[in-house]
Amino acid sequence: MRTTLEVADVFRRHGAAYRQAHDGRLGRGERKVMGAIEACRTAALGGHVERCADCGLTRQAYNSCRNRHCPKCQGLARAQWLADRQADLLPVQYFHVVFTVPAPIAEIAFQNKAVVYDILFKAAAATLRTIAADPKHLGAEVGVVALLHTWGQTLGHHPHVHCVVPGGGPSMDGTRWVSCRPGFFLPVRVLSALYRRLFLEHLLAAFNSGGLCFFGDLTGLAEPTAFARRIAQMRMIDWVVYAKPPFGGPEQVLAYLGRYTHRVAIANSRITSLDNAQVAFRWKDYRHHDKTKVMTLAADEFIRRFLLHTLPDGFHRIRHYGFLANGCRPAKLALCRRLLDTRPPPPLPPAADYREQYLRLTGHCLDICPCCGGPMIILGALGPRRPAWPDTS
Repeated sequence: MRTTLEVADVFRRHGAAYRQAHDGRLGRGERKVMGAIEACRTAALGGHVERCADCGLTRQAYNSCRNRHCPKCQGLARAQWLADRQADLLPVQYFHVVFTVPAPIAEIAFQNKAVVYDILFKAAAATLRTIAADPKHLGAEVGVVALLHTWGQTLGHHPHVHCVVPGGGPSMDGTRWVSCRPGFFLPVRVLSALYRRLFLEHLLAAFNSGGLCFFGDLTGLAEPTAFARRIAQMRMIDWVVYAKPPFGGPEQVLAYLGRYTHRVAIANSRITSLDNAQVAFRWKDYRHHDKTKVMTLAADEFIRRFLLHTLPDGFHRIRHYGFLANGCRPAKLALCRRLLDTRPPPPLPPAADYREQYLRLTGHCLDICPCCGGPMIILGALGPRRPAWPDTS
């Protein structure tokens, strides 16, 4: 019997009321996310019946929604992604650089997610690659894994990109490996200035090409003079780029990526209560020494904040650049290993089926009886059934 609360519980109890109250402002993407999370691992999606060959325990196992915003569906995707990245790691120091945007830019981003989030990726990656290629700083081609997060601890809209970067790369002529100084990658003030310039150049180009739209409180920005004034204001303030302490080694890189790559706005484990249409959840107050606190929101507000982070269909929130870019990764990594005089890890043999793959990636076995440890045998499929809660997705 499940005892922990989930985001799905909030949606199932209060989703219908939220849809009705916000019917005119709720987009197709948000409705799709709500419907998927509500139906996840329930009879609505079907599944199968299985029985233990030893003790006779029979149970119904329901299918997952596999929606990337669902807190329950990221474990296997995360494990598979990490297994694929294992072969990309190099025996060098790795660094973690975070690129943020000022609040007035975040407002524009919320109304133009696909365009502005894409600009955030491009500007951050171009900044790292440009400064790293400068002989005054490193003089090398670097590789970048970039991860988009759009939330803060209290589920507010706070778009930023986490970049994990090896501490060095091939020289620009490809003849030698260039390492950064121990414990220091690139100067953040230099990164910040270039990042701000590149971002605003891309944003202005998007506006001039008609790629941005504005509504509500930002409607006035559709006027060219007002938008130019906003851009000028953004040029006058510092943009926060910060580098965290370097990782201890490639193993720590994988552990970090495992926490960040497929994270959603809030994990189910942070929800502490759901009573009287109020949702309470734990959060860390970074301004007060990471102190753990509890915030309580009306269910309607909790759902609103969760849905702030719905990504556009088809938008890639994990991207690779430089010598880790998808189009050139195998050849570039082979060059890196040759320059570092190291060999790639041996490939794993293919798994026999999805159960073996799940066991290999997560360490959890799907076909072992929870009562006696005997083998679970699939008896047959269960077709999807109409959900008990209203589903207007």
